[in-house]
Amino acid sequence: MYAEQANKLVLDAKRIQKLPHLPPYAATTVRAVTKEVRDLDREVSSLLAPYNTGSTQGSDGTQIKSGGFNPADDPATACALLVNHLSMRRNKRCLLAYHRVRTDKLEELCWSGIDIADLQAAGSTSTSRNGNQNAMASSLSAEEEQYMHQYSDLLAAYKGQWTDIDLTGSLEPPKDIFIDVRVLKDAGEIQTEYGSITLTKNSQFYVRQADVERLIQQGYLQKLG
Repeated sequence: MYAEQANKLVLDAKRIQKLPHLPPYAATTVRAVTKEVRDLDREVSSLLAPYNTGSTQGSDGTQIKSGGFNPADDPATACALLVNHLSMRRNKRCLLAYHRVRTDKLEELCWSGIDIADLQAAGSTSTSRNGNQNAMASSLSAEEEQYMHQYSDLLAAYKGQWTDIDLTGSLEPPKDIFIDVRVLKDAGEIQTEYGSITLTKNSQFYVRQADVERLIQQGYLQKLG
């Protein structure tokens, strides 16, 4: 059935919108959809070929006049061309929708301060029956990794013009200037207005929210209370 693989991309895109992370890029499905578009395009060219090479003899012995295809003269071919055209158009729209959703998610992650290395580390790992663990795969395609690198550079250049304002911070004013936080994973040493703090897993601190807000967004710290 035409556009069946493309429908899988649409369902995947709807699922991505509700996920906090970005699942692996559906490379196999994308290749299947693009292959179907190319196959349909070749079929359309094959159907129209007799009408683009001058007067030819049809299968029933009649002469097909040159000058282009007239749907009224051959309704069956016209129907096949319409179905192929609509199928190609749907496939392309599904491809665009899928990549648009993933691009929006990548930009959202960049604004949240998520590094591309964190996404690569979030890739799925599989363990074979003999106990050997396969290499960790990135959840991004090569093109998405390049896009995220370039978008992060643009975002850094833009934020560099507003050094006194954290453009990626929350739009809601904090209720408390100082908060209690618990360290969920080691984050090393950070510099705050009141000195340096070494964030080791399972430790707890009473710090200024503005100093650790980005680490909370990235999942290193958990706000308590």
